[in-house]
Amino acid sequence: MELRHIALGQLTVSVTNMRGKAKADIANILPSVRARGVLVPLIVRANGTPDTFEIVAGKRRYFAAVTVAEEACGIDPLPCAVMEAGDDAAALEASLIENIARLDPDEVTRWESFTRLVREGRSPEQIALTFGLTELQVKRTLALGNLVPRIRQLYRRDEIDRASVQHLTLASKERQREWLALFDADPLRCPMGYSLKAWLFGGQTIPTKAALFDLAEYQGAIVSDLFGEDSYFACADTFWTAQNAAIEAKAAQYRDAGWSEVIVLPAGTYFHSWEHERCPKRKGGKVFIAVSPRGDVAIHEGYVSLKEARQRERQAGGEAPAKPVRPEVSAPLQNYIDLHRHAAVRAKLTSAPSIALRVMVAHAIAGSCLWTVRVEPQRGHSDAIAESVETCASETAFDEKRRAVLTLLGFDPEAPTVTGGYDGPADVAGLVAKLLTLPDEAVLDILAIVMGETLAAGTPLIELLGRELSVSVAEVWQPDDALLDLLRDREVLDAVLAEVAGQTVASANASATAKVKRRIVRDCLTGENGRAKVEGWVPKWMAFPPAAYTGRGGVGTVSRAAQLAEMTAPEPQADAEEPPAPELAHAA
Repeated sequence: MELRHIALGQLTVSVTNMRGKAKADIANILPSVRARGVLVPLIVRANGTPDTFEIVAGKRRYFAAVTVAEEACGIDPLPCAVMEAGDDAAALEASLIENIARLDPDEVTRWESFTRLVREGRSPEQIALTFGLTELQVKRTLALGNLVPRIRQLYRRDEIDRASVQHLTLASKERQREWLALFDADPLRCPMGYSLKAWLFGGQTIPTKAALFDLAEYQGAIVSDLFGEDSYFACADTFWTAQNAAIEAKAAQYRDAGWSEVIVLPAGTYFHSWEHERCPKRKGGKVFIAVSPRGDVAIHEGYVSLKEARQRERQAGGEAPAKPVRPEVSAPLQNYIDLHRHAAVRAKLTSAPSIALRVMVAHAIAGSCLWTVRVEPQRGHSDAIAESVETCASETAFDEKRRAVLTLLGFDPEAPTVTGGYDGPADVAGLVAKLLTLPDEAVLDILAIVMGETLAAGTPLIELLGRELSVSVAEVWQPDDALLDLLRDREVLDAVLAEVAGQTVASANASATAKVKRRIVRDCLTGENGRAKVEGWVPKWMAFPPAAYTGRGGVGTVSRAAQLAEMTAPEPQADAEEPPAPELAHAA
């Protein structure tokens, strides 16, 4: 570039300036320009007319100079770095670099600029290198190009949220227009967030990881989610055709392997282990294949029904064992409880790095189911459970501190975890060298985040830490529909209704349906429909220490807490023997 001083009248704003259409805000730089003039050179290039130049970067300085010239009836020529003419991509990059370094533009503006760079021949990888971003971040920005213009404008005006826009990038243009029609008809009833994702896929959001078949041979369309870890099947019917064929092929393999019977349960029918008994193949055990509504396949080898097991025992003359008792909570409800309590513990752990250090040392010595090292996946039984945990206050607090640690270490600020986030030189030695430059307090903060990421959910360790950290779930958790929809056991629902609404209301609605009881509980927790709002309610299973609503058992948190109580109970002290009386000295 050539450095020159150019008169104000020879300068105009270039169309490649990323803020060319925006009104220039010069309030914070105008006093400096009045006092000292323009000190930082503008980036300009010849625009084809003799002795005139267009401003690629420096629009605010230019307009501040125009204001000063009008006030003082003139101003000295402005310092300018003159670029070579003709390279629009380089000019646009110069404008982007200067503006992004000063103030991140909104995502739609960034998309417009990145799109222009792509049209000028830049690849996503080149754009990422230029602006210090990851290629995935650039592709996420460019994904906004999948949206019809009106949706981008709604997002720019904050009329729709970020999660909804991210889900809409998965939709075809036709599907987006259908959504806009719903939005125009009634914005309050238009699907948003998680419900929008379900609406886009016709009520069935099926991730590709559910496939039992080889994805390379799949003939249908797959939609990749740049904003999440999963990709999805675009057409549920096509998926189920391939999935059912793969399930039948798997069943045939088991039959060929000599199993007496292979039973494929209807889709959506759960396999209840308490209704079956283990039985090896050589004794006539069967294989049960369960398929969830989302397409996940679970195979249970070596079982027979309790009825068949009792018949076999009567034929053999044996005594039938006691019938298993149905547990108090279902597997999805237990999953919900475990994940929320896990979130509360690890959020509290970030404020207690000294305890985190001891936990980490224990992991290093004894190991755990996570330490290879792997991150706790927090895998929910359903999208509703996963979204409930992702949006809770505990996860928000943990993510805020995690991002601070990512910045401290110089990792990708968009990385989902600190664990496994280092890809610098010399492998782990390079990371250790970086940690050696940090004070102990910073290292302990990093340690607490890593310990939280690798803390196994649904384990006795959560009970121990919840007790030691005095975790209050009520401070970081609010009841939501994901929990209330999982309350299906009549005895449990009656107990919860009495706990929330009072025994009088519970008795008056004893014969009501579960739907009515759940609605009363929801109204009490939200303060709607004339009911007084109940604050700070937490189900007994989720509290520290936890408790059950019935005597049937089957609550993982309660059994783990009991196991821990037995391990940590003080040993009884034996009665101490009285010391012998001292001998008296007698005078001679």
